[in-house]
Amino acid sequence: MECSTPVDPELRETVDYIGVRRHQDAYADVVNRRAWPELHSLFRPDTEIVLDTRAGELRSIVGPDALGEFLDQAMARFEFFQFVVLSTQVTLDPDTPDQASARLYMCELRQGTPDGRGSVAFGVYHDDYVRADGHWWFAHRRYHSLARSAPDLAVFPFPQLP
Repeated sequence: MECSTPVDPELRETVDYIGVRRHQDAYADVVNRRAWPELHSLFRPDTEIVLDTRAGELRSIVGPDALGEFLDQAMARFEFFQFVVLSTQVTLDPDTPDQASARLYMCELRQGTPDGRGSVAFGVYHDDYVRADGHWWFAHRRYHSLARSAPDLAVFPFPQLP
């Protein structure tokens, strides 16, 4: 929200917090509907997404097209997939009003194809956001798996970031 008149700092913080939360919710909605072209309204073409699934090397994806392709392939084995935001911690700094960061805790409720087995995965995103063109964008995203139920129960330590 760009405005030429000064806005009370508490009101500005509330408006920005809601803007970031709406952005997070929009991402969940896109994933749940598998509406990959809509990722272009959330991620800039140069946004890097780093994935740590705890199954080997980190994977880096750049841009909404590559992210959509990755998600589509990863979700193809599920006849049901629900991305759920569990909680989020948004950090806003009045000294950098067009930037924000957040930790977003999530789970995935999944049912496989063709075996019908259900599974649950838990993870955390560490996100950086930038406001441009009047709304928030993902500027950088890091994902870390925290636990998953299948094929065997696996629990991972919370990631240590610099």
